[in-house]
Amino acid sequence: MKLICYPTSGERPNIIPAPLQRDWMDATEDGFAYRCLPLNIANAHGWFILNTVAFVAQWDGGNLLDSIVIRPVDREKGNLLGLSHFGFGVLTFHINGLFRTEPGFDLFVTGPFNSLKDGIQPLTGVVETDWSPFTFTMNWRFTRKLTPVAFECDEPICMIYPIARGVIESVEPEFRSLEQDPKIRQSYLDWSARRLAFNADLAQESSKAAQEKWQKEYFRGFSIQGGSAPEHRTKIRAKPFK
Repeated sequence: MKLICYPTSGERPNIIPAPLQRDWMDATEDGFAYRCLPLNIANAHGWFILNTVAFVAQWDGGNLLDSIVIRPVDREKGNLLGLSHFGFGVLTFHINGLFRTEPGFDLFVTGPFNSLKDGIQPLTGVVETDWSPFTFTMNWRFTRKLTPVAFECDEPICMIYPIARGVIESVEPEFRSLEQDPKIRQSYLDWSARRLAFNADLAQESSKAAQEKWQKEYFRGFSIQGGSAPEHRTKIRAKPFK
């Protein structure tokens, strides 16, 4: 399927495939955070839109537009994307592009997954980009007043990926007792027992569990009862915009 960006100004948005790496995950001992496959897949599940000009923003706690003060670090390097547009402690980024998805697909617009930023929180939106002739903004809301927040040049300010419209409405959620499906119940009980035993063995330096360091069944897409999982992924990589 196609995801098209039409630049709406002379400078096209700086968009890159979202990388697997996160600074805080790199800083964990032996990179143990990367053992969590769901984190890895989410990290790279889309594209980053990057900031163009480094700046520092600060909110005084008020609701007015001038309650946020933005100071560029080096404005000569490009167009400043950050501004105060809505008030109420919301920092807004203009995205200089009109996006188009194929019919029936929306664009999920949010902050970079599994990234932490002190003093400010990204807001999330879903945009009907298969018909809309409108651009959108990426917004962050301050969580603490009188706290300078820096956005560096080439820092991700937005993450996007297409989603099929109507999926949520088509879902029919329900609760079921494990006793209703003996196969699933037994698979769960077997896994739970193995996990408890593995965690207990981790305390023994000479044990097999201590040598393996972590259970890899989910990472490998394999369960003892079910065998290999169909279409299991251990990595994902979005294609770059051409």
